[in-house]
Amino acid sequence: MSESPAGRIEAIWLKRAHRGPMDAVPVATAVEGQGLLGSVDRSRRRQISIIDLSAWKTALDEAGGDADPSRRRANVLLSGIDLEQTRSRVLRLGRDVRVAVGGELTPCERMDEVIDGLRSAMRPHWRGGVFGQVLSGGEIRVGDPAVWEG
Repeated sequence: MSESPAGRIEAIWLKRAHRGPMDAVPVATAVEGQGLLGSVDRSRRRQISIIDLSAWKTALDEAGGDADPSRRRANVLLSGIDLEQTRSRVLRLGRDVRVAVGGELTPCERMDEVIDGLRSAMRPHWRGGVFGQVLSGGEIRVGDPAVWEG
């Protein structure tokens, strides 16, 4: 199987309750067909949400502000992985976890509560990240590689 160069998991967050705080964790368990164990607001299609650090920084620069990436309210922050136009691709996180990208995460009005104009700055180039379905479960850790399959 051919693989592209590896990115890296920079952060992992779990959400305890709808609209609740995002808890940073060093390790999480992905459950096949469900998402990250202990994180709420999952659905059959949107089991896990993933953002890219450089896209987040670019959106912040365009909006003219600064905010911690946890404010995006995604589950996983990656570096070195371009998420734009990746629907139907499979991303391997760590050794065992495989995620099928279902589509783009559309930024909502809550992003303008973080920084005025952030929602608009996140719209181009899939800067809001992606959602996906967990095809293979296992543990992921901050520092683990992230690699596109195929």
